[in-house]
Amino acid sequence: MTAYLTRRQLGILAGLIGLVGCGNNDPFGNSPGSPGATGGSAAGRALVVGSQQYYSNQIIAELYAQTLESAGFRVDRQYQIGQREIYLPELTAGRIDVLPEYGGNLLQHYDKQTTARDADQIQAALTDVLPDGLRVLSPAEATDQDTYTVTGAFAKEYRLGSLADLAHVDQPLKVAANSEFGSRPYGPVGLQATYGVSVELVPVEDSGGPLTVRALTDGTVQLANIYSADPAIAREGLVSLADPQNLILPQHITPLVSRRVDTAAAEAIERVNDRLTTQDLIELNTRSVNEQLGAAQIVSDWLARGSK
Repeated sequence: MTAYLTRRQLGILAGLIGLVGCGNNDPFGNSPGSPGATGGSAAGRALVVGSQQYYSNQIIAELYAQTLESAGFRVDRQYQIGQREIYLPELTAGRIDVLPEYGGNLLQHYDKQTTARDADQIQAALTDVLPDGLRVLSPAEATDQDTYTVTGAFAKEYRLGSLADLAHVDQPLKVAANSEFGSRPYGPVGLQATYGVSVELVPVEDSGGPLTVRALTDGTVQLANIYSADPAIAREGLVSLADPQNLILPQHITPLVSRRVDTAAAEAIERVNDRLTTQDLIELNTRSVNEQLGAAQIVSDWLARGSK
């Protein structure tokens, strides 16, 4: 059905258009630093919070999302996007505004030859290498490291404590990990260059999850790339090998944000990120795995506990 506007309605519409077009005057009364200006309040486009295809990363993303909502921002959740090769172009293009990253890994994505080794050096280096329009906020104390992990029995049999000890293992070594692990600086090529240890990658596409753990515990592989905050390490009696040569850089939880994240939004994210410890992250992950709870419930409970 066709609808016709009266002359009076047309006049009102023209007035509204005039308000919108008045230079820097914001008809909603938002200043550049307020949530409604560029940060995605009810008056503007919502801030898009994304996550990697990894349940722990989704929990952290939900932590940011709920915190932003409590601060008055509208949020559009887009979780389980994939790995860096997929989501970083989306961030660069402005289709995602906030995503939890891991400092050392993010830096090596842009600079495989980086000489940065500690958290402060990594943060400074990221400022130089990130594409225009992206920046990192302050990292959390919490880390979730990539590891080369073995079973307790395998560690005992070969007296393994560090990656250097793998050089004494007298059988071919296979490692279960995502396909992308093969091109990471700390993957098989990096392990060979740093420790003189040769490993064959067996692709298991669940980001160190149950399938990766099973491949390790059933003997399909001798090593697995399992993240250090995964409760499976303690539950299964696994051993994450030490890395004395710092092949794997520190991976502090680091918010990666677009230019649409204004001062108020950034401060809200940093306040909650500053609270997050490695032990907190392990506990959040444990609830996800053991209690089969969704990220929203896990985060809501954690935030409520912290506000008491």
